[in-house]
Amino acid sequence: MRFFSICSVGCILFLANLTAYAQQQTTREGLTSDEVVARSGVPASAVAAVVNDAVVTTYDVRQRMRLMLISARGQIPPEAFPQLQAQALQDLVEEQLKIQETDQFEVTVPEREVDQELTVMAAQSNISLSQLLESLKQTGISEQSLRQQVRTDIAWPQLVQGRYQDRVRVSEDEVETTLERMREDANKEQFLLSEVCIPVDNPSQAQQYYQGGLQLIEQMRRGVPFAIVAQQFSACTTAAVGGDMGWVRAGELPPELDTAVRELPVGSVTNPIPSEGAFMILAIRDKREAVVPGEPSFTLAYAGADASMGGNAARAALEKIKTAEICSGSNLRIDLGEGVGYSYLENVTLGQINEKFRPFIEDLSRGDQSAVIEDGGYYHSAYVCDKDEGLGLPSRDALENRIYSRQLSRIGRQYLRDLERESMVDIREENLQPPNG
Repeated sequence: MRFFSICSVGCILFLANLTAYAQQQTTREGLTSDEVVARSGVPASAVAAVVNDAVVTTYDVRQRMRLMLISARGQIPPEAFPQLQAQALQDLVEEQLKIQETDQFEVTVPEREVDQELTVMAAQSNISLSQLLESLKQTGISEQSLRQQVRTDIAWPQLVQGRYQDRVRVSEDEVETTLERMREDANKEQFLLSEVCIPVDNPSQAQQYYQGGLQLIEQMRRGVPFAIVAQQFSACTTAAVGGDMGWVRAGELPPELDTAVRELPVGSVTNPIPSEGAFMILAIRDKREAVVPGEPSFTLAYAGADASMGGNAARAALEKIKTAEICSGSNLRIDLGEGVGYSYLENVTLGQINEKFRPFIEDLSRGDQSAVIEDGGYYHSAYVCDKDEGLGLPSRDALENRIYSRQLSRIGRQYLRDLERESMVDIREENLQPPNG
């Protein structure tokens, strides 16, 4: 089973000393951490941290570690468990800060949205929501623990966007400059990349962040897959999909990253590279020549339904592709139903599409959906998110959205850092037992 747990912003486990949170000595109500613990009713020995007027228990830490281990399919080596524990605690501290801030601004997440997100997690593991919840129960994980994590992951971006979207300005010049650079490099290689992002919140500690990045690379050398490291330790939004950036065109990355991926062979992992206020670690999974100029390429939202569900039910499910937000490249927002799989296919040429389906795709334009085709025991349909007539470049809208999301994410990281500085956070390391295998 695979859970796509969203790593909290800045959750690089050993890059920051948890006891180094710069905190007030009392809450806004004037309570000390001991008074908060006494009021909570939780035994002092079971408190892992106090975050303003809330406590994080050692039970919470163990629950989060179990979720991480399931997400990693047990591929985290035992020697990394102390680091995993540290990350789990830091993740929970940041989660509490986010919960308190979203509560203050009355950001609510309907339970149906949490259910939708859990349904997506289940679908990506080819199981139903009920099977997912039963699996949690069998492994000793509280359903509420996962629901709280998902709820916070939905609410926090909504708060950041609601408060700061007016500060984000993506100019036409910025989009055009990026597109022009990509046009110039259109006949050069494309790279299939994955990323781990390590935000450098305090420039004076840059060397510590760099060393932390090297420790992550060392874990990969010992056999921990890059995708697992990204899921658990990256602060980028791609952490949810194992750091997968998809195919990136030459010139699309900042120059310092672009140079590195051009020079390294397939299968390489870069050292931490300083870029835009963070250290970036990139994995070069594959390289390919650019799309031949003049050959159309498509960005498709594809869905396939098992023929056993029947033609009418399959067609009804596949009709939802247009409104399921697959084109955003993010998690599905509308459940297509059990037995229906989906994919986001970026910049594929007709030659890369099964010849049986090419006639149904080649004449479509942006916003068109193909007919439903039955073949090989499945019903198939594809929706054209975008179409490029020659260079394989993303649309202006898609590129603007990428730049916007990157800028908003940077603001969100700073927002959280500001909350940390203004808050009382008391880490009680003496209550944390060394994790065992």
